[in-house]
Amino acid sequence: MKKTVIEDIGLLILRIGAGSMMLTHGYPKLMRLFGDEPIEFMDFLGIGPVISLSLAVFAEFLCSILIIIGFKTRLAAIPLMITMLTAALVAHAADPFGRKELPLLYFIVFLCILIFGPGKFSIDGLSDRKSMYYGG
Repeated sequence: MKKTVIEDIGLLILRIGAGSMMLTHGYPKLMRLFGDEPIEFMDFLGIGPVISLSLAVFAEFLCSILIIIGFKTRLAAIPLMITMLTAALVAHAADPFGRKELPLLYFIVFLCILIFGPGKFSIDGLSDRKSMYYGG
């Protein structure tokens, strides 16, 4: 089924909005990762707090940028979904639902991005159009 322009605009708004808001969570973690203070971060896999924080930075910072620009969008959504489920179900497991709500909402948004893709107003969409015209 062919998408309409309004659907592609909706996907653009969703990508830029969710990716930008997620950067507000990822950037402070990036600064903490490269800061001078000792790293204290949840170690849910037993791989150490530094590696756990690095994985969160990869998802919340780097993958958010990829979502915003629409490059490898579906692939970039997966680490974000895993991170948000981890935040909701592990880091905030004992907290009330209100504390789990935001990461679960982010999970749903990134799941929709995974399902529907980036739309044509993205780097992925541009490369899809190029391959359509040049037989790639």
